[in-house]
Parts: sequence; C-alpha cells; structure tokens
Amino acid sequence: MGGILANTNTNLVSLWSFIPELIIMEGMLSIILLEIMPKRRKYIYSSTLGVIILSLVAVIYMACQSSPLSDSNPLFMGLIVADPFSFFFKIIFLISTLVIVVVSQSSVEIKDDIRAEYYFLLLVILLGMFLMVSSVNLLMIYLAIELVSIPSYILAGISKNNKSSNEASLKYVIFGSFASGLMLFGLSWLYGIAGSTDIFVIQKALVESGNSLMIFMSLLFVMVGFGYKISMVPFHYWTPDVYEGAATPVTAFFSIGPKAAGLGLLIRFFYSVFTDGSNNVLLGVDWTLIIAVLSALTMTVGNLLALYQDNIKRLLAYSSISHIGFILIGFCVLSNQALEAMLFYIFIYLFMNLGAFVVAIFVKNKVDGENIDSWKGMGFRNPLISAFMVICLVSLAGLPPTSGFVAKFYVLAELFRLESYRWLAVVAIINSVVSLYYYFRIVKSMYFLSSDEEQASLEKVESNQINKWIIIVLSVQPLIFYIYWSPLLEFIKHSLIMWGPS
Repeated sequence: MGGILANTNTNLVSLWSFIPELIIMEGMLSIILLEIMPKRRKYIYSSTLGVIILSLVAVIYMACQSSPLSDSNPLFMGLIVADPFSFFFKIIFLISTLVIVVVSQSSVEIKDDIRAEYYFLLLVILLGMFLMVSSVNLLMIYLAIELVSIPSYILAGISKNNKSSNEASLKYVIFGSFASGLMLFGLSWLYGIAGSTDIFVIQKALVESGNSLMIFMSLLFVMVGFGYKISMVPFHYWTPDVYEGAATPVTAFFSIGPKAAGLGLLIRFFYSVFTDGSNNVLLGVDWTLIIAVLSALTMTVGNLLALYQDNIKRLLAYSSISHIGFILIGFCVLSNQALEAMLFYIFIYLFMNLGAFVVAIFVKNKVDGENIDSWKGMGFRNPLISAFMVICLVSLAGLPPTSGFVAKFYVLAELFRLESYRWLAVVAIINSVVSLYYYFRIVKSMYFLSSDEEQASLEKVESNQINKWIIIVLSVQPLIFYIYWSPLLEFIKHSLIMWGPS
C-alpha cells in the first residue's frame, strides 16, 4: 500500500512539469466537444490556436525557470524527463504547428468538412513529438514514435477524395510499419541485454557486458527506425511520394516537426546509450563512421535527385533529405560543440524551410499549380512575397548573407576543429554547389520571362494579410540570424547541460 501511495504522489508531482502536454490534451478534447455541437464549430480554429499559444507560453516559462546547474527532472517514475534539451525542441514543434494551423485556415486543400479532424490530428502528433524528445524509456520511446506515426498516416491521406493523397497515405503506412518492426526488434535486444527499459540502465549493462557485436547489431536495427523518421538514406524512399501526394500544409508540417522530433530522439538515445558518458563511443563500436557515410549518402542522393524534379513539393522533399545529411555532419563527431551546431542548424532550418513552404501554399491557392512552370512570372505578379521566397531559397542553398550559410559553417567548422572526417566536409561543399542549380530554377521561373509583353500580360495576385506577414516573419529570420545569433547559441548551450560543459 505504501508503494502505491508513493507512486501516486510521484505522479501527482510530475503533473506540474507536464502542464504543456496537459494543455495540448485539453485542446484535443475541446475540438471533439466543439465538433459535436454544430453552433460551436466555428470556435475550433481559435481554440486550436489558443491551445498552442498557451502551451508555448508554458514551455518558454519552464525553460526560463530551469537552472543550468540542475539535472533533468524525471517524470512519472522515470518514463520521461523535463529538461532544457526537450524544451528547445518543444519550442520548435509549437512554432511550426502554430504556423501550419494559421496558413491551413486559408488553404484550398483543407476542406471545411475535415478541419476538425485535421486540427485534432495535428495536436495528437504535437503531443507525440513532445514525448519523443522527452522519453528515456524504451516503452515510451516506441509509444511516442507510434503516437506520431499513426496520425501522420491518416493526415497524409486527409484529402479522402484525392487518389494521390490516398496513395501517399498507403505508402507511408507500408514503409512506416516495416521500419517500426525493425526498430522494435533492436529495442528488444537492448532489453534482453539489460533486463530493463530504462536507457541509463541499458547503457551501464552494455558497458558491463563487453559484447561489442551485440551493441553493433542492436544499434543498426534501432537506426532503421530513427532513420526512417528523419528521411535518412537509405530509409528515405517514402518521402517524395508522401510529400507530393499530401496536402501542401501537411507536407510543410512533415518537413519540420516529425523530422526535428526524430533528430532530438536520435541525439538523446545515442548519446545516452551508445557513448560512455565522456563523448566516446561504447566499447570501440565506431557508429560515428556509419553516420558519416550515411550523412554523405543522404545529402548526395537528396541533391542529385532534386535536380530532376519539376514538382515543387517533390523538389522540397529531396531538399529536406539533403539538409538532413548536412545536419547529421554534426552527429559524426562526439562533442558538445557538434551538438550545438546540429541544434543551431535545426532551428535555422525551421524558418527557411517553413518560409519556402508557406510561399508554396500561397502559389497553390492562387494558381492551383505545383510544378515549377506554375511559378512563372510570380516575381512580377507579387514582388514582395517572391522576394522573400528568394531569401528562403538563398538560405536553403547556404549562401551569405543568410543564416543558412552560418549553420553550414558551424557544422563544417567542427569537422576541421577536431580534424575528423575532412572528406565529408569536401562532399558537403560539393553538394552545396549542386543545390544552387535546383533552387535557382525556381528563381528563374519567377523572374526571367521570355519577353516584356509576357510580363505585361500577367495578372497581379495578392495574399491575405495574415499569410503575408507570416511569410515576412519567417523569411526575415535568415537575415536576422546571419547578423546576430549569439542569444540563440547561448540558449542552445543551456539546452545541452545534461552532457556537461563544452
């Protein structure tokens, strides 16, 4: 009886650190209740926005209150933790979800009769992403991944009468189920070695076992599941088809949220389980070399296949794959500076990629086209939004004066600082040059017309004020963070205190 009361008391105390998640769950329930009351359905959108903003305020407050000298706060008997690392990623999830909800309100692809289900699924995935970056237990890790994956399958096919959307959903399910099965097999190996689902207990058991082969095999299987979530080659095949078939706001959400959650889980899991606590690989199993090879393959395959794409969403899908390759450069060397570079890149990627997708949503709404040709003359039809699209594309290409250049500089500088995998830096630089071609194909279509008469015949297209300001705010960040990024780096350093000083 005493043990039950102690566990109950522990769980009640944990609720205070679980407030952002509770707010999201309250939002999910409110959507269900408002949907069954026809006169109250008009409040679903504002309710969803309010929930996300309240959760964002709660996360920022908790992040500001966390002490840099304190350890992570275990919740619910050690299943998840509330720490600065998770707060960093939760802010990314909330910003991206907030933007997607706002732009979806005016999207022609999200029909009125499915908006309640659409917003509900977004909040479910948001909750799952929160749990992904907070989980320190194998069971919670798997449940959190499935809490993101299963609603994502439905969200990809939310346009029920669209065959492309249905096909995207089916492909997502097939690839996702296969990857989850292999990952679960790897997790079961780790449980068999340690007899525990706690990742910190597993790390100690792996050290005591001295079995490097067992570590290597379980690592490979686990990497399949995580690699699938972040679209790492060779687990990327679902990405272009799903991105093309899904509604553009859904594609924009997939390109940021679940990928960032997968990267957060990848960092926490591998640093907690497969290192010795001092930024050294466990028992000589050099998984950083595997990551380096996969990083090179991911950015190369993503960039080369993007060269042949005419569909904007497929092009941005392969672009996102190549950026995952760049982010993984920071995972090839075990140091706090490398982690800082990864998190910095992820945060910058949020703005430049989401900015490009919001412009793509605008073009889809106005001209109902997804191919590069449909962007023809957009620079003259709406000069302001087109100019900010150019800023996003320049940042995605990693050119100065944008923060994309700074982000790539940081991850490459860490390779040279530690004199490690310099060949990977050469591959990255070559890929950056290759990416210029397909990004500037969009710029060419927007601005370079065949004649003045063709330019004069184009009709102006205007955006609503909310979407216009979202595009401006997202697109101006690559310029701001190019000039001044010190506070962001300080926040990132604070988010990595669990792995000790830099």
